[in-house]
Amino acid sequence: MSLVAPKILLITPPLTQLNTPYPATAYIKGFLKGRGYDVAQADLGLQLVLRLFSVDGLKRVFAEIEAGDFNLSDNAKRMLRLQNRYLATVAPVVRFLQNKDLTLAPRICHGRFLPEASRFDNVADLESAFGTMGLTDQARHLATLYLEDLADLIKETVGPHFGFSRYAEKLALSATSFEPLHQALQAPANLLDALLLEELDALLARTQPDVVGFTVPFPGNLYGALRLAQRIKQTCPETRTIMGGGYPNTELRTIQEPRFFDYIDHLTLDDGEGPWLRLFDFWAGKIPQTELQRTFLRDEAGEIQYVNHPHPDVPHPEVGTPDYSDLPLTDYLSVLEVLNPMHRLWSDGRWNKLTVAHGCYWKRCSFCDVTLDYISRYETAPATLLVDRIEQIIAQTGQTGFHFVDEAAPPLALRDLAVELLRRRVAITWWGNIRFEKTFSPDLCRLLAASGCIAISGGLEVASDRLLALMEKGVTIGQVARVTDGFTQAGIMVHAYLMYGFPTQTAQETVDSLEVVRQLFAAGVVQSGYWHRFSMTAHSPVGKNPAKYQVAAVGPEPAGFAWNDLWHDDPLGTDHEAFGPGLAKSLYNYLHGVALDEPLGFWFDFKTPKTTTPRQLVAQALQAPEKPDFAKQNQRLFWLGNAPELRVEAGKKGARAVLTCYEQAEDFEVKAPEAAGRWLHELLVRLSHDYDTKVLLKEAAATFPAVAGPFDAFLTSPAWQLLREKGLLLL
Repeated sequence: MSLVAPKILLITPPLTQLNTPYPATAYIKGFLKGRGYDVAQADLGLQLVLRLFSVDGLKRVFAEIEAGDFNLSDNAKRMLRLQNRYLATVAPVVRFLQNKDLTLAPRICHGRFLPEASRFDNVADLESAFGTMGLTDQARHLATLYLEDLADLIKETVGPHFGFSRYAEKLALSATSFEPLHQALQAPANLLDALLLEELDALLARTQPDVVGFTVPFPGNLYGALRLAQRIKQTCPETRTIMGGGYPNTELRTIQEPRFFDYIDHLTLDDGEGPWLRLFDFWAGKIPQTELQRTFLRDEAGEIQYVNHPHPDVPHPEVGTPDYSDLPLTDYLSVLEVLNPMHRLWSDGRWNKLTVAHGCYWKRCSFCDVTLDYISRYETAPATLLVDRIEQIIAQTGQTGFHFVDEAAPPLALRDLAVELLRRRVAITWWGNIRFEKTFSPDLCRLLAASGCIAISGGLEVASDRLLALMEKGVTIGQVARVTDGFTQAGIMVHAYLMYGFPTQTAQETVDSLEVVRQLFAAGVVQSGYWHRFSMTAHSPVGKNPAKYQVAAVGPEPAGFAWNDLWHDDPLGTDHEAFGPGLAKSLYNYLHGVALDEPLGFWFDFKTPKTTTPRQLVAQALQAPEKPDFAKQNQRLFWLGNAPELRVEAGKKGARAVLTCYEQAEDFEVKAPEAAGRWLHELLVRLSHDYDTKVLLKEAAATFPAVAGPFDAFLTSPAWQLLREKGLLLL
């Protein structure tokens, strides 16, 4: 079949986040639409959840449980007895979580409105967590527990693979063999599968695509994608199916499993824009199959072929603006699982996803997949283009929240983006992922906050300088403490990614790392965190050269399907598994501000060594003196305030200038001798009007009036110090 102008349908299979669309389909749609293609998109994870958590969906769940032969827990039996209350409340709760009926909050909080099962047993002290003002947040948390109760019931009975954001994840995790997935796909569809396929049938009837593309970002999306592709092959055998996304990019790079291609015609790796254009040209008869790009397929002889003609990649500035049209943005659910204000950003609120740059500018961390394209190919886009895209997305979605989903957003690109946002007066709220590097000075943090940054996440990983060096992380504990302090002082929340179990990590280093983490929380410079167990992957420096890190790969045996997570022996390391529960428990308490003074051994049910981390390590790092301003001659001056008013007053020691600054929250005066004051006024007026000209400190110094005395001395004067405190930045 020759497809000259194919109709394309892009699908996000279940399940990613419930609060906001996963951005892959929006990116590809924006790119393809810009090249004239007819593209539709759908989030079938959201559709499945809305179908399931409805009166009709729950009736089907309860009916199937009662008709089946399930060995029910006491909790499940209680929920069955309360099914009429669940049927009466599910629609209002979903509307509330969609922000369509917030007046329900008082009933959820104060009435006996929601039926309660096991998730409510350990409910936090909501009054202290939310205070008297946070009624809507309190209700959102309770409504989330209510949904999780229902999810537990479904998982125990009619949908063993179900989980919010982890749909059939176990089938795809480290799935070196396709056999478990194959067996699950050959089994009769369960109730959740049936609901999902009903949604698909209606979608196919409405869009009638020639090509269906699936994004599979996580292991938990693979089963759903293959179930959907199986149905397409059964009902519309002429329709072509393509798969791409984070999971294939990391796990399926060596796939040799012919049965996979019963469902998916073409599997593309890395960025999809180029490979998709080649596929369309191939189907239209414009190029031979040998000119496809980064594409797996099964040939007529049943053999798996990988075709990668060396076409250039689509440059990052040319990928276009994500297009969220035809996604039901008002139907997403803002859930609140964890009370920590930083942690909740991942599940609460509608965030437009965008990347500042392609890949990672550092790309040295030894635990990371730095050999793969999505990290190794680093490209930036001009700040003007990024803000153009931001304005287009706001116009389309009506939402001004942005989550920058970079591997690590480059500090200088963020600086330029912030300046451009302020220059154009584009008001957004944003957060993203960074490296804790010293380029993030306190002044840069203040600039980012002024541009709308409310939170950042970054990798501290193992809080041990020896292991950070072995990881080639490029940061030290002291540096992390100072950078996180800069963000916190600017009003930006900080989430730290933490790691345990790195090769050769000892019990002593694990405990010492925990002490550093405790000190960071106690100092108030980190507000949130998460411990990840080190995993050796095939595409990381550790996986490529285990001997260098004194570990040995011991499996698994390749079986033609996924190949990424490697098992390893760590003869010099401690029993990492034993530390996991205690680390998680301590961190959960720390991020709620609880038990920060407990001895570290309190968190573990076995004897641990006493920490050797100095008690004042973080405090001393925070007291390290900053470079004085006169040592920053090549840095750019930037004024966050408005143009001040100037008046000159007579005084006993000569005339003095008074600059009155009118700002959002306060008015204040800056007083200086007349010559210095007039110079300051002229400088601040220029900085407040001209964002395009970069005024370096040394250039400003060259115009400083000689009669005002030495410039170095003026940089330590009360007038200059007050302005620095109020928003005169050096970047």
